[in-house]
Amino acid sequence: MNTFAIFLVLIVVVAFLLIVVIMVQNPKGGGLSSSFGGGGTQQLGGVKKTTDFLDKSTWTLATVLLALILLSNVAIDGGRVATESKALEGENIELPSTPAPTPATTPAENTENTEE
Repeated sequence: MNTFAIFLVLIVVVAFLLIVVIMVQNPKGGGLSSSFGGGGTQQLGGVKKTTDFLDKSTWTLATVLLALILLSNVAIDGGRVATESKALEGENIELPSTPAPTPATTPAENTENTEE
């Protein structure tokens, strides 16, 4: 298994965990924390800690996902960077051969059949 495949598996796992953490949250502040606390009342600070945990885990997973994506870019080529460009090498460039342009010709006047 090469390095890029390992990064790819890690990216998929982190993306799945990020989806799960985001789906647990409620966009209006309810989510998992409201089911434990019952809305406006808090029990032993558990609701606030659940919200903080979900918020911190979202940011952490998003940061890890971004870092894995950037590191996988290095792993695609195996860390090798192309230093030479084939387009800039003069000896390998072949120009297409085009026929020489023909001069424009005008129709010759027919002077043999002129009558006076």
